[in-house]
Amino acid sequence: MRLSQRTAWDTNENELARAYRLRKEAGLPIADLTASNPTRCGFAYPPGLLESLADPLVLDYDPQPKGGWRAREAVCAYYAGHGAALDPGQIVLTTSTSEAYSFLFRLLCDPGSEILIPQPSYPLFDFLAALDDVRLQPAPLVYDHGWQIDFAELRRAITPAARAIVAVHPNNPTGHFTKPWEAAELARLCREFNLSLIVDEVFLDYPMAGAAAREPFSFAAGLDGVSVFVVSGLSKIAGLPQMKAAWIVAAGPEQAKALDRLEVIADTFLSMNAPVQCALPAWLASRTAIQEQIRARVATNLAELDRQLASLPPVRRLDVEGGWYAVLRIPAIEPSERVTLTLLDRGVWVQPGYFFGFPESGWLVLSLLAREAEFNAGVTILVNHLRTHQESNIRPRKS
Repeated sequence: MRLSQRTAWDTNENELARAYRLRKEAGLPIADLTASNPTRCGFAYPPGLLESLADPLVLDYDPQPKGGWRAREAVCAYYAGHGAALDPGQIVLTTSTSEAYSFLFRLLCDPGSEILIPQPSYPLFDFLAALDDVRLQPAPLVYDHGWQIDFAELRRAITPAARAIVAVHPNNPTGHFTKPWEAAELARLCREFNLSLIVDEVFLDYPMAGAAAREPFSFAAGLDGVSVFVVSGLSKIAGLPQMKAAWIVAAGPEQAKALDRLEVIADTFLSMNAPVQCALPAWLASRTAIQEQIRARVATNLAELDRQLASLPPVRRLDVEGGWYAVLRIPAIEPSERVTLTLLDRGVWVQPGYFFGFPESGWLVLSLLAREAEFNAGVTILVNHLRTHQESNIRPRKS
């Protein structure tokens, strides 16, 4: 048997995964500061959440490639709350944002085409691009009194093979919200180089306190003269990753042509199932309850993180505007993976920054979603370790 090179990944268990597995198998405590699954973080979901799945309509199989009309109307109602007036015809339902990305890569790219991806960002893009024979070019974010897009480097990264720019709004894990002036500059670049803009808005409903993110806008409203594709879904919006419901919003001057082709792609797979489509309007309508709990948890944990870090000046928590992650800049004394392994040995599980495209040393990423007690305990271990490590490196040696 000969297998495709596109799936020739190294799937061997790495040192971090092995250490985590062995600690769990030994029954040793772990304060998990990587938690990203809301269903396992102690939130209270509405008691009647699953009732819509029993609707008799789910027994009527009506294979609509773009998804059921009622479900797409519910998505439009969601965006109306973000100031974007949409028509259900602009929506294509998918089972996940990963599938949405794959559909868009197939729509926009030929084998070897390039997509510009923000860096740091979520590592899943590498696998999606490989599966669709697309190359990625990093579009760097820089930190200077807050995160921002480095447009000089972005422009330099654009080659004749480029087809689209991806903007994650807000970014995962930096929490950077695209500002109106950045959106305008992205639009200028897209018009100049005939590029599309793909915008991931899964964390749109989770702004942090602060003027920069007080009223985040949605790209679903479109940008003048630019083909825009917005992806999002229930995983973050309603805290329901297991329900596998997401979508693409198409906007811009050539949306009709794009939607015709997306419909063919979607019709080829017909992956969106009827029960979830039937329940989607009710799940979107009930999103406020879970979102309020998540925002409160994130705010509480972020405040606790800042309180404990105040006693540890060498460690800096970078500004964050949205989402549910925090990025820590720590002294780059040793590789972040080594720090992560040492912390795991002490009972706390964090992510080294290089998972997201940060340098090998000096960066840790923490989820703010864990239960408060678990989060507090984990941060205490982290801070105590970093303080001890700092002191051991500055203590004068005996002659």
